[in-house]
Amino acid sequence: MNEIEILLVEDNEGDILLTLEAFKELKIKNNVTVVKDGAEAIDFLKKQGDYAEGCSPNLILLDINMPRLNGIEVLDFIKQDEKLKKIPVIMLTTSSSEKDISECYEKSANCFITKPLDFGSFLNVVQGIESFWFAIAQLPKAV
Repeated sequence: MNEIEILLVEDNEGDILLTLEAFKELKIKNNVTVVKDGAEAIDFLKKQGDYAEGCSPNLILLDINMPRLNGIEVLDFIKQDEKLKKIPVIMLTTSSSEKDISECYEKSANCFITKPLDFGSFLNVVQGIESFWFAIAQLPKAV
């Protein structure tokens, strides 16, 4: 299996550490780039500013509640862009709001996952992501 480029869009330092630790614990050997708000995510995806030399992701893990641009706005940007819309986007958020779930799927999110509160359950979620998205599903090549 080729190494997969993952973009983690998350503003909460604790959730960033939790996610990276889960990848490490499960020995998932993919490159994870972290950006901390929606505006940074768009800069990264457009390869502008500090991210001009960045690599394109094969998969995006996207939080909803963030400063500057929220995850739903970033999702909308991704799915409206001809070059980016094929990148699978997993909404990985603390929200379990029916409104958020519905809006994310309306805007073509590939998956919506509410983050569990404890590390063991979170490991199970990350393992599920790894099992499906990295081992079963065929991801598009990075653009």
